[in-house]
Amino acid sequence: MRLEHRRDGTRRTLASDVDVADTFLSKARGLMFRRSIPDGYALVFPFGTSGKRDLHMVFVPFDIDALWLVDDEVVAKKRLCAWRGVGIETADTVVELPAGAAEDVEPGDTVRLVD
Repeated sequence: MRLEHRRDGTRRTLASDVDVADTFLSKARGLMFRRSIPDGYALVFPFGTSGKRDLHMVFVPFDIDALWLVDDEVVAKKRLCAWRGVGIETADTVVELPAGAAEDVEPGDTVRLVD
C-alpha cells in the first residue's frame, strides 16, 4: 500500500511505507512515544464520515506535516511542531507525514491510498 499525490494529471508517491490507524487505540496513540518516523512514511486516520478532526503533538518529539482530506481532496495542510503543535479542520481522513514530505501538496490536490 502507498499514498499517492495527484495534481494536474501528474502522480507521485507521497509515502510507500503506510500504516492505517483504524482502531480506537491506534487513532488515540497516533505517533505518540515514537522517537522518529522514516522518510517515505505516512500514518493515515480514516474516519468514514466528515467532521472536525483535531491533532495534537503531545509526546511527539518531532515536527510533522498533516493533511486533512474530504473524499481524497486536500482541504487543509499544516506543519505541526514537536510537543506543542495543534491542528483542527474538517475531514473524513487525516494523514501524518514527516516534516517536509507534503511541501508540494496544496489544498485542492488529491491524496489517496493505492494498493
